[in-house]
Amino acid sequence: MKHVYLDYNASTPIDPAVQAAMRPYLPDAFGNPSSGHWASRPAKAALDRARQQVASLLGAQPDEVVFTSGGSEANNLALKGSFFALRDKGDHIITQVTEHPSVLKPLAFLERLGASVTYLPVDSSGQVDPEAVRRAITPRTVLISIMHANNETGTLQPIEAIAAVARERGIRFHTDAAQSVGKVATHVEKLGVDLLSVAGHKLYAPKGVGALYVRRGTTLEPLIHGAGHEHGLRAGTESALLTVALGEACALAQDVGQVATIRTLRDHFWQSLQSQFGDRVVLNGHATQRLPNTLNVGFVGQIGADILARLEGVAASTGSACHAGSVELSPVLAAMGVSERVGMGAIRFSLGRGTTRDDIDAVVSGLQSMDIT
Repeated sequence: MKHVYLDYNASTPIDPAVQAAMRPYLPDAFGNPSSGHWASRPAKAALDRARQQVASLLGAQPDEVVFTSGGSEANNLALKGSFFALRDKGDHIITQVTEHPSVLKPLAFLERLGASVTYLPVDSSGQVDPEAVRRAITPRTVLISIMHANNETGTLQPIEAIAAVARERGIRFHTDAAQSVGKVATHVEKLGVDLLSVAGHKLYAPKGVGALYVRRGTTLEPLIHGAGHEHGLRAGTESALLTVALGEACALAQDVGQVATIRTLRDHFWQSLQSQFGDRVVLNGHATQRLPNTLNVGFVGQIGADILARLEGVAASTGSACHAGSVELSPVLAAMGVSERVGMGAIRFSLGRGTTRDDIDAVVSGLQSMDIT
């Protein structure tokens, strides 16, 4: 089988337009954006433009955008920065069990420093109940962090409803939007969030760049101390090369027509699988409230990793962990109550701009040739 890339949720290729935008910043515009002379001005102008482009996609103000090294740093800054900035007000944080490790691991670290963390359950579709969030709030609650879209299933959380609960109680709200930015609307005012994380390599920019939206008036303790870069929240000389790339990627993401095309391909994929395998294939995640590019399916009674190994040339992923010949059910699917008979056979196919109908049909044909019974 030809090479087919269906792992866009793991990482995207750098868009040609993003590559073109970066190119001038390799030989030129090398100056430090913080310097005040001729060599720094092109870099500073590029930084300002990129900040505006990111802000425009998020419906934010440019001074609310803090550039980071990626989504993990953005999440760490949001969580640790909030905890340390608000310690005099409380020490309780609310999240949910299917968050990305870049949220769960920092929270585990904060627990070692005295934080109290509530991990809310999800339902069978992977969503958390906004009323469960409300019930979990205590007088010591200072932060709620719920991801916008799950990286494995694509399930979208009811962010607006949860944000309304947080706002009603005067509690800061963060969402990890690494998977959703560029795929669904992420206007911060509509969502009602105070902090929102962006990862460049999930939306056709390079690895090594991301951003954190920080609502005006939201205080954070920096993770990286030094000079006053990024509004004093992230010390370190900014890279014009990388910020230009993220800015251009955000500008390209304004084209919603691409997303509609990808959604149509994803639905064609699912319909083809249903037609071929019937009740031997199960959809994992919410039927409608999920990312338009994500299809997580469980082949009943199978092992997803074994199927992928036989699909030579196809890049996709499973959420299961493999250790010395044994396979463990994905923690995300386990939290949703997915049975081992379905969950062990799970494969996440995530589509992107480069995906074609021929790609999808080739994968379906490859699956048809297997004895999946």
